[in-house]
Amino acid sequence: MKRVLFALLGAISLSACAQGPQSGGDVAKAPGAQAASANKAAPIVTGRAPNAAANTPEARAIAAVRSLNPRVEIDKVRAAPIPGFREAIVQGQVVYVSDDGRYLFLPGPQGALYDTTTKTDLSEQSLAAIRKDLIKAIPVSERIVFAPPNPKYTVSIFTDVECGYCRKLHSEIAEYNRQGIAIQYMAFPRMGIGSEDHKKMISVWCAPDRKKALTDAKNDRPVPARDCKNTVSMQYDIGQRAGLTGTPMIIAEDGSTVGGYLPPQRLREALDKLAQGGEAAPAGATDPVAATGG
Repeated sequence: MKRVLFALLGAISLSACAQGPQSGGDVAKAPGAQAASANKAAPIVTGRAPNAAANTPEARAIAAVRSLNPRVEIDKVRAAPIPGFREAIVQGQVVYVSDDGRYLFLPGPQGALYDTTTKTDLSEQSLAAIRKDLIKAIPVSERIVFAPPNPKYTVSIFTDVECGYCRKLHSEIAEYNRQGIAIQYMAFPRMGIGSEDHKKMISVWCAPDRKKALTDAKNDRPVPARDCKNTVSMQYDIGQRAGLTGTPMIIAEDGSTVGGYLPPQRLREALDKLAQGGEAAPAGATDPVAATGG
């Protein structure tokens, strides 16, 4: 799943690591951490945070951020313009934390509402359900499918014939299948409706052998220009409504995103983790869509 929240709070900040332990009240050990003892265990060090009286909304906001990443630096905590929330400046970003410390909201285009108690991205849960319903509108007969005989997993992928990461993924299609993963491609001409990219994808979807045409297009082999009744524009529209910002976009069967391009083994590991009830945090790469494309 694509999460600016994880990038901000889940990854260890370079500045905190570089500074290391500091003296005074700005840095303290995380709850339960002990100083290095006979076993040479290193202390857990937190980044800077403003002083806050115990059992106040400010203190709970700091604790909520610390629960996600104790090493980030919190520059300021104050009353938010939203009733019932505190506003915190964390690593140069604004986040809002509910006064009880349970919910953390990251605003912006890739915003998320996070339950710090259950460690759940509530926004992604809602979006996953919406994506699952949206892609149901694209019949399997309108997708280009590469599948092993008895797949363990099936993923739906919005793809483009021009993007580099889409081509890299497709060059390894046999290995994805060997990993037990069925690939169902959906069209997303990232240069937008009416572009040469769009026309080329229509030619692929109108070809008598779509799988061959798609493979040829992704390898810069000529694909005869064709036009027919097709769903390429409809698929593109659904991709936009699903929140696509780059291709490829890999969607698991539950509607959650599994990142952009991931090597076959890593995609299998991410799907295994999802199947076990975990979250497959995205680490894949994508090519951005054109500004005119959405």
